[in-house]
Amino acid sequence: MKIKDVITVLEQMAPLAYAEDFDNVGLLVGNSNNQTTGVLVCHDALENVIDEAIAKNCNMVVCFHPILFSGLKKITGKNYVERSIIKAIKNDIAIYAVHTALDNHKHGVNKIFCDALGLQNTKILIPKENHIRKLITYTIPENMEKLRNALFDAGAGNIGNYENCSFTSQGFGSYQGNNDSNPTIGMPGEFVEDKEIKIEVTFEKHLESKILKALFSNHVYEEVAYEIYSLENRHQNIGLGMIGEFEQAMDEKDFLRFVKEKMKAGGIRHSAFTGKPIKKVAVLGGSGSFAIKNAIAQGADVFLTADLKYHQFYEAEGKLLLADIGHFESERYTKNYIVDYLTKKIPNFAIILSEENTNPVKYL
Repeated sequence: MKIKDVITVLEQMAPLAYAEDFDNVGLLVGNSNNQTTGVLVCHDALENVIDEAIAKNCNMVVCFHPILFSGLKKITGKNYVERSIIKAIKNDIAIYAVHTALDNHKHGVNKIFCDALGLQNTKILIPKENHIRKLITYTIPENMEKLRNALFDAGAGNIGNYENCSFTSQGFGSYQGNNDSNPTIGMPGEFVEDKEIKIEVTFEKHLESKILKALFSNHVYEEVAYEIYSLENRHQNIGLGMIGEFEQAMDEKDFLRFVKEKMKAGGIRHSAFTGKPIKKVAVLGGSGSFAIKNAIAQGADVFLTADLKYHQFYEAEGKLLLADIGHFESERYTKNYIVDYLTKKIPNFAIILSEENTNPVKYL
């Protein structure tokens, strides 16, 4: 198995198109055509993790956080990032990061967070914008079913919990080919007006090349007429954060003790208690202060995230409880999820969970 084969599976788990624009995901170091000896899955690809990969004969490290986030002008080993990169290159170890590609997935970081707490009826807190596109094309009735099914197979027509969604309508199309044309119906130079079927389907934007390939491969026209539009609709199954609820409400202090135990947090910083029971819970693994207003708008009783600053605790304004459980802690089960996913998709292959604790924050 080559590294690129593992990457194919990883991109099924967390498509790179789901990542935020500011992020740096995918293959960061290494040659995708190299054979894979084993995969080590970690939270952060630090130097001690690269040492662990060497010791365990793994020439691919899959990390949650990208060790290369911003550009490097020099690689001299002067800091922890450069030392990790140098060691990986010297030992021919590939590094692949998933980060916000998995953050935004409906089964990703925040669903893992919710599942750890036992939340039910979960949904995306901030649905992703500018991710849905619409294809409109036209064909003869005899070609409609074959073409539409090919578009479905390529990933078009998925809306929430439904698949194979489309709209078709019938009308009349006209054309007149020049002397170099080869029309499906009629002759060059002949004006043709005949029945046509209009097909409309939506798709996720990263599937566009696949959708167009299916369109051109299964259409009967010499010149395929089609239109693609970017929609303003939010994608309800892709986005940051998640909100869910408990079957039974819980006292605020009991809730925080529960979270501390479940997420193995060294400590929890929180805003003033509201005096209201906790039933509806919003979560966002990692740095999530930007989503405080979204949690309030969704009617959450509490918002669990990390890296909150002093003044951001004021933003609770008595409307909900804000709790900072720690960056690493809020994402701690992510690497376990990646290992489980890869093990199911690539059985009988060395997929190893890193034993290194890369949390830089310590508690007394």
